[in-house]
Amino acid sequence: MVGNGPEENQLSESEIDGFLARVDTGVLSLSTPADEPPHSVPVSFGYNADQTAFFFRVADLPPQQKGNLEERSVTFVTYGDDGEIGGYVSIVAQGSLEPTTGAETATEALSGLEGVTIPFVDIFGDPPKDISFSFYRLVPETLTGRKETITEL
Repeated sequence: MVGNGPEENQLSESEIDGFLARVDTGVLSLSTPADEPPHSVPVSFGYNADQTAFFFRVADLPPQQKGNLEERSVTFVTYGDDGEIGGYVSIVAQGSLEPTTGAETATEALSGLEGVTIPFVDIFGDPPKDISFSFYRLVPETLTGRKETITEL
């Protein structure tokens, strides 16, 4: 058996930044009370490597569907088969969401959005122009990446 330690599976910072520049969708999981499962939704995102910040466009659905998002603990996961890294890759970011419209975050968030593209993914059943969206930023407390390694059976 070929031995690969956990460090061999870890992505470098440049590999994480490169992969995040090539993907634009993932799953955002929002914390909930202990007796409920997390609220997880597919999302499109943009990533600013200079700020190590994720930006999300989130549909404003009725509050009972996902609750207040500000300062809520979240885990964001994106993954895929990546030709440049050479196999399956996954990235996990954990932290809290910040609205990008508040006075304390607006200037920094706007500068972080420069050059960031958040694609529209039409999954709502209504035209995106008829849906209101809010924008949030995640500056992760932890950001990890793993890549596939080949081992023998």
